[in-house]
Amino acid sequence: MSASATVRTSSPLPPAIDRFFELALYLLVLAGFGTLASTGGLDFPSVALVTLALLVRGYFLLVRQSAIMSSRWVTTLTIAYVAFYLVDYFVLSQSFLSSTVHLVLFVLVLRLFSLRRDRDAYFLGVISFLMVLAAAMLTVDTTFLLAFFGFLLIAVVTVILMEVRQAATKASVHPAWGIRAGETRQVGISLAATAPLMVVLISLGATIIFFLLPRISSGFLSGYTPTSAIATGFSDHVELGRIGEIQQSSAIVMHIRIDNDSGGNYDLKWRGVTLSVFDGNTWSNPHDAHLAPRSPDGAFLLSSVHHSTGTIHYRVLMEPLGSGVFFLAPVPLTLQGNYRFIAVDGSGQVIDPDPGHPITTYEVTSDIFRPSTSQLRAAGGDYPPRVLLEYLQVPKIDPRIPQLAEQITDKYSNNYDKAIALEWYLRTNFGYTLQLPPRHHSDPLGYFLFERKQGHCEYFASAMAVMLRTLHIPSRVVNGFRTGEFNDVTGQYLVRASNAHSWVEAYFPGYGWITFDPTPAAPAYTRSSWGRIGLYLDAMSSFWREWIVNYDTTHQAVLGRNVARDALSRFFGLQDWARGEYNSLLSGARNAQRNISDAPERWGFGTLLVIALLALAANVRRIWRAIRTHRIATHPEKAPVTAASIWYERTLKLLARRGHRKEPAQTPAEFVTSLSNESLQKSVRTLTDHYERARFGESSEDAAKLPEMYKEVSNASKN
Repeated sequence: MSASATVRTSSPLPPAIDRFFELALYLLVLAGFGTLASTGGLDFPSVALVTLALLVRGYFLLVRQSAIMSSRWVTTLTIAYVAFYLVDYFVLSQSFLSSTVHLVLFVLVLRLFSLRRDRDAYFLGVISFLMVLAAAMLTVDTTFLLAFFGFLLIAVVTVILMEVRQAATKASVHPAWGIRAGETRQVGISLAATAPLMVVLISLGATIIFFLLPRISSGFLSGYTPTSAIATGFSDHVELGRIGEIQQSSAIVMHIRIDNDSGGNYDLKWRGVTLSVFDGNTWSNPHDAHLAPRSPDGAFLLSSVHHSTGTIHYRVLMEPLGSGVFFLAPVPLTLQGNYRFIAVDGSGQVIDPDPGHPITTYEVTSDIFRPSTSQLRAAGGDYPPRVLLEYLQVPKIDPRIPQLAEQITDKYSNNYDKAIALEWYLRTNFGYTLQLPPRHHSDPLGYFLFERKQGHCEYFASAMAVMLRTLHIPSRVVNGFRTGEFNDVTGQYLVRASNAHSWVEAYFPGYGWITFDPTPAAPAYTRSSWGRIGLYLDAMSSFWREWIVNYDTTHQAVLGRNVARDALSRFFGLQDWARGEYNSLLSGARNAQRNISDAPERWGFGTLLVIALLALAANVRRIWRAIRTHRIATHPEKAPVTAASIWYERTLKLLARRGHRKEPAQTPAEFVTSLSNESLQKSVRTLTDHYERARFGESSEDAAKLPEMYKEVSNASKN
């Protein structure tokens, strides 16, 4: 009999384990959501509603109530939210990401209030981790680091308790658990000691792996990428039409992040190849390259030109193109990256001659300063001999081209205005199209200018460069990319193959090469809902390539330097703050001592005044109560109920001082009959009648008579 009773009362787990597991799982969800909400990436209604739901769930845990919804309610709410999701997507949020985040948060709350099986607990744990992962992509500050360690601590406790539950469930023999004294405390102490130790060990192991083990970026994507149309469009020999072929594709070729640019405020051109020799069909670059020197910090030195007002710093993440060209904003000053050496040719083109280290990521400082219009107009025509020798070459062309150039610029006297006139003429009198000519022409520029009168950027740039040369203005063509779409999720510019572009650079003595773009503006890009989704997919792809595929010793070194610099900065800042506070306190104490010594009477009076003010502040409520009581007692008709209580209490205190104490068990009427003095008894009875009518009947007339009756009782009690 006793054995069967033992079996009936046995349970796989002690009550403390289940209790701690529910609490740990709740705290895990709370930590995950709190970490995500702290980034500011969630809208206020979502934060408010989920926080309210978590508080309600926490209350039920605190009072030890299950508060588990029935399956019918879960089904009903799920069906209702499907309809709400459509409303949220098309009307409220009007964003796929926001509405999907709302859906995930709803499922999280629903699962929290319908927790029945172990798989529900697994689901909540995974969602909590994903919220922390999302927070990691939205912020990198110290707050997130602390929140992450808190989440890790709770996660360790939750996993330990989950394993205990699993082991106990699978056991073939279950002991008969009882609620022994101190059982809950023992479990809590064990978890509190074990979990932090495991977190410390995990952190140390991760630190060793992350910081100390050497990591080498294989660059396999770039290393095995075959030569493509993109690569041939940025080589030393480019036929007319190559850039137009590249523009047919919408593939992403690079991501660019510019420091201190969170809103996509730049519209730059990213120079790839510089082409100076034209044979009528093909542009080429005849310059030999030389290795760029390095500074003591390892950066490659590209140029010494520098203007303090036009410097930007940016980071480029290249997709595998099979091209050895760095795409840079003019004028590049320094370049940093995991490259053994890089080369620069006479035209300023920067290339990577080492196939063992293909171009993946690099950081550059460029000077984008552009001289003013007045400066360029006054530049004159005193060109260096090498510029005249190379950049005025003109092949055999249609004789109408020089005549057209003279006709367009005839009324202008300086080279800058002539260049602007040619740029404006091409922009406004010709059409832009990506359709290539139906057949090859022996003189493509003549066909473009006088017959077809439409084309893509190569034809516009080539026509302007040739016309500038016929006017004895040195010019060249540059192939690169225009700044693409700004992804506000990652803070990066997405540069696609369709952003490939050709433009013109003209030489101005004293100022160098100045950019002109004669190509008409292409149709504006309109972002659709699916286009927005593409930005989020691109953000994930960019994160993967940057921190997984391309993560190497360079990343480790930069990250290590940043961590060390930040830690030292914070330490020295805290040290300076503590020193400043100590000096301020010491200076204040010395000044106070000096002032007290110089004027002891004044400081003594001031001290007494401060003490008096502190005493007044400590008793302000009592003083205010006394003032209020006095005001009501003086005008009892304005508050008869309160005034009746005040005057009756005063009467009882007066009688108690004169030997007539009312017992707590006595009613007012019984107290009156207990008085032996007939005169006093009569006065007290009359006051009691007025008191009761004022107190319970709210009679202002009776309340107004209480002060007078109090005096009568006082006089009668003296006899």
